[in-house]
Amino acid sequence: MSIEIRHLTHRYSEGSVFSTVALDDVSLTIQDGEFIGIIGHTGSGKSTLVQHLNGLLKPSSGQILIDGQDLHGEHVNTRALRQRIGLVFQYPEYQLFEETVAKDIAFGPRNQGLSKAEIDGRVRYAMDCVHLDYDRFAEKSPFELSGGQMRRVAIAGVLAMRPSVLILDEPTAGLDPRGRDRILTMLEELHQKEHTTILMVSHSMDDMARLATRLIVMASGKVAMTGTPREVFAQQEKMLSLGLDVPAAAQLCRALREKGYDLPADLYRPEELREHILRLRQSGSEGRDPVAE
Repeated sequence: MSIEIRHLTHRYSEGSVFSTVALDDVSLTIQDGEFIGIIGHTGSGKSTLVQHLNGLLKPSSGQILIDGQDLHGEHVNTRALRQRIGLVFQYPEYQLFEETVAKDIAFGPRNQGLSKAEIDGRVRYAMDCVHLDYDRFAEKSPFELSGGQMRRVAIAGVLAMRPSVLILDEPTAGLDPRGRDRILTMLEELHQKEHTTILMVSHSMDDMARLATRLIVMASGKVAMTGTPREVFAQQEKMLSLGLDVPAAAQLCRALREKGYDLPADLYRPEELREHILRLRQSGSEGRDPVAE
């Protein structure tokens, strides 16, 4: 399922003295099966952009095409298109309300008018995706769970709708390291096993380095950069000029290069940096030890 964004502009409070341009002539294409990381400083337009993709916001001008159909076009079943795109807001656990985990996850499929057997299958599938054992958690109250488990229940409620595209806005915000890693592992598996198209908004460059196949860098409502993580993170000076960081491994790589170590400029993952450092140590490069330094 492809998404094409054509010359998208969005103004808040349009027509008033408080009118603000949040998106300014944005054009992008998102291909089926991509894992897109959307990054940018606060106010850059990230959240406004993703809220257009399932019709929560209507463009001031421009188009959102879902498999060639204009999301806001005449004679288009907008509701059917929106159901194919699942949106998980920040802190989605605040929207839990049912008395059991299973009932909460089943809420969306029930509203789709599915059979009881299909709903049960959807609930079990979604719980498996987010690593929650059905027999252990299905009849528990979601409010008895940890914060990370509650968030996984909320994400499962979206996955039970079987969306073709999953959009997440800061999915690890506020979680402890263990809860954060569980969410990231779950998303990694969902992308690899189910080939789900995923768009994730995050301030964590390390999370983006781990998961994204392509990055979109937003600044002042425009697309400032786009490319693979390797291409984007190699441009550290430009990232810094936009008020953004790069992954810790890329920062360390740059520091070692400045000390004279022969390392590629585009390393951004811990495992690949480690591999190159080990090679340097084994080769005894100039008798120096980058780890010791």
